[in-house]
Amino acid sequence: MVSVVIMAGGRGERFWPKSRKKLPKQLLSLTGDGKTMIQLTVERVKSLVEYKNIYIVTNEEFSDIISYQLPDVPTENILIEPVSKNTAPCIGLAAIHIASKNPESVMVILPSDHIIGDKHQFISILKSGIDMAKNDGNIVTIGITPEHAETGYGYIKLGDKYNEIKNNCVFKVDKFVEKPNLEKAEQYLTSGDYLWNSGMFVCKSSTMLNSMSKYMPELHKGLMNIKDAMNEDNEEEVFLEEFNKFDSISIDYGIMEQAEQVYAIPGDFGWDDVGSWSSLERISGTDIDGNTVMGNIVSIDTKGCIIQGNGKLIATIGVENLVVVDTEDATLICAKDKCQDIKKLLNQIRNSNNESCL
Repeated sequence: MVSVVIMAGGRGERFWPKSRKKLPKQLLSLTGDGKTMIQLTVERVKSLVEYKNIYIVTNEEFSDIISYQLPDVPTENILIEPVSKNTAPCIGLAAIHIASKNPESVMVILPSDHIIGDKHQFISILKSGIDMAKNDGNIVTIGITPEHAETGYGYIKLGDKYNEIKNNCVFKVDKFVEKPNLEKAEQYLTSGDYLWNSGMFVCKSSTMLNSMSKYMPELHKGLMNIKDAMNEDNEEEVFLEEFNKFDSISIDYGIMEQAEQVYAIPGDFGWDDVGSWSSLERISGTDIDGNTVMGNIVSIDTKGCIIQGNGKLIATIGVENLVVVDTEDATLICAKDKCQDIKKLLNQIRNSNNESCL
């Protein structure tokens, strides 16, 4: 049996002012086709699993709109974290629910807000990962073949080739590497031995829980307490008490950097993590002047800009390399190379009595 776990608790703050506390990036349509990021994620895996085997991990604020956007996913499969604790507790929560039904089930763990260009190749690689993950102890990560020297991603250093499954090469992972500076990123690109860390993993639910028992014993103990209380009178009480005690820690740091049977399959399927507004140039393309626009936009001598309207006319003259995003109650005007600083801007907004705009 195969289950898909979609992590959907993030806030996507770098997509403010479209992304808000109650409507984060994964619940927005950013691709021009009317489908939200999480709807596209579910749509991609429909050929792999039935809806009853899709699990969404999110928080209370997003649960209702996720149910509305994904009516075919059973309500009981929308797992609600009482507080965000990073990816290790998130994945652990999904693992105990899946293991309670079938501990031998293979989990395909995916972020909710990525773009995949070649869906067929993506599914082919996931199927290879599933075959590899059926062996006890194996954890497979899907790495992305780098296209340029990127400093915004973590990297995976490949070891020796281990196997080839369905024409997809499987490598032993040598190590995981934190986000590098530009010089190191260029070295990684030139060497050909590194992949971008996409945050996608495949393993049995039992393998994940056994790894947590070995490398994160406190997390595992709490998860087992939650699992034992399922369907009991004190289920909610135990869940809240244990989950709130968990450390906030990523699966990369907690498990992947320590586990021994970790493998990587290189992916070249048009991946984009849609990390900031500048990503829209890659997703939607540009016009003859290098602009990416959506809405009622009139421009003169405007080049290299990303402009998103909200109904009202946006007119520009003689500007270059700007991001302009208009919403009902807030407008962002940002130098394109400063998109990563939007999180800093939100801290300023919090301190300026404009909480309603967040």
